[in-house]
Amino acid sequence: MSLLESGDRVTETLVVDRLLGEGAFAEVHRVRHEYLGWQAMKVFKRVASLDETRTLLEEARLLSTLGHPNIVRVFDAGTVRTPQGVRGFFTMEYVAGGSLERLIRAHGPTIPVELAVEVAEQIASGLTAAHEQDPPILHRDLTLANILVGYEGSGLRIRISDFGLAKRADPFTMLASAQGTFAFMAPEVLRREGYSRASDVWSVGTIVYLLLTNRLPYDDGAPLSSYSPGRFARVPLPPSRYHPEVDPELDRILLSALEVDPADRPATAGVLAAELRGRRVGGGSSRSEGEPADARARRLAEQALALARHAGQLDRAAGLMAQALELSPDLRARYLPKLNLWRRGVTM
Repeated sequence: MSLLESGDRVTETLVVDRLLGEGAFAEVHRVRHEYLGWQAMKVFKRVASLDETRTLLEEARLLSTLGHPNIVRVFDAGTVRTPQGVRGFFTMEYVAGGSLERLIRAHGPTIPVELAVEVAEQIASGLTAAHEQDPPILHRDLTLANILVGYEGSGLRIRISDFGLAKRADPFTMLASAQGTFAFMAPEVLRREGYSRASDVWSVGTIVYLLLTNRLPYDDGAPLSSYSPGRFARVPLPPSRYHPEVDPELDRILLSALEVDPADRPATAGVLAAELRGRRVGGGSSRSEGEPADARARRLAEQALALARHAGQLDRAAGLMAQALELSPDLRARYLPKLNLWRRGVTM
């Protein structure tokens, strides 16, 4: 039995329409606001007070003030009386397209490469806005269920929901009732070694790998009920093994995001977004082994410049730039001084 039923009045201006779905911690209902129209309302199954609800929503409400197109806006918070007692709730944008789970069902086992990449770029863009806050805001629980899919005049629009809601939850408590969440958690989180921006990057990599291959990157067939070192002992196969339209550069980007050691991943969503943009600027899947050396060199140089704008990525940027200059000596006059500065840890 759900906490609320169709027709229940939550406040003077909010009436429940129907249940959209539920997870381990909350139900999501579509509600109609008397003046603002359709909204989504998340009702917590265990959070009972308004103060607790506001604490949980602190980061999500902060991000809402940024007005980023890839982050769900949070409108209001309150409490509602249910048959199980008083429960906290908050209202947010209603996204009619549902979650990535529905997108997968609509496209079958795997989705087109460029659609998966567009999803990845928009997730990374929204996360970048969060990761660049001071202090950084981490999502901590990215899954298919909280990536929402909308369509507007300009096309696909992805929105990330539920920022920070997992911040105060013990992951192993979450495991007991939400195994799906654990499939997207980075190894260091499962080892209880802490959570960083690179942990969010891992989750994005896992989501996109699943979109392209219909399987998890480190799936060894064992239940996801505890941390198993053996699960991460082997390098996952590149997505192109399952989806032949995946190009080598996308293979590289995703496998980098899925490195077991967080120090080997793109450090932030901004770095991941830059790599995805670099692939698109360079031609994406249209590239081949026959790509002219000068064109490949220019592409690598553009990727290097994008990476160098992000803290902690100079070594990676320098490596790409060195490859570019080796392929096209004509670029040396323009970029060699910059490469030498990068190798000394200097950005300009």
